[in-house]
Amino acid sequence: MLIKLNDLKFRSCEGYYSKSASACTWPCSITQMDDTDQLVQVYESLIHWGDVIIVSTPIRWGAASSLYYKMAERMNCIQNQITIADKVLIQNKVAAFIITGGQDNIQDVAGHMLGFFAELGFAFPPFPYIAHSRGWSAEDMEKNVDYVKNSSDLKEGAKDLIKRSVEMSEIVLGRKLSKEKITHPGRKAQSLHIERK
Repeated sequence: MLIKLNDLKFRSCEGYYSKSASACTWPCSITQMDDTDQLVQVYESLIHWGDVIIVSTPIRWGAASSLYYKMAERMNCIQNQITIADKVLIQNKVAAFIITGGQDNIQDVAGHMLGFFAELGFAFPPFPYIAHSRGWSAEDMEKNVDYVKNSSDLKEGAKDLIKRSVEMSEIVLGRKLSKEKITHPGRKAQSLHIERK
């Protein structure tokens, strides 16, 4: 399944966690209140049926795109379940990445993506991303797009990334690496105590 964030209508994170940890719920508070919010497609794919997730982003000003970050902020409700409910929603799933752009800074973008998806609970294949950049001197972006579209090396790299990801998924699913609950100390120093009335 291919999901293009640019085609989805979804609101930005409204910071419910910053107001109160228990206000950042699963499903997302925004999704529950706004039936036009289409990020539910992403949530369902990540939580319920996707075993392998390939995330692609261009580089914008040395970072992943703002659209990627808009999605990532809305995923706080997934990660937050560990803190407020002792529930791990991402279990035995693999993520990998494709990063393209006319600028350098690929490794920094990949590092942020790897750190974020690891914190959600994803595992990764060996060599978990492929990337392309023509560097700072290439401001003729129309040539960059053509290069990416026509590069047999990048196509082969993408195929191999998917192959590695599926192979890792078979290992992860076969061994059930993730658990429904994790120990907080060492990961998050203290569990959150929410007084319920």
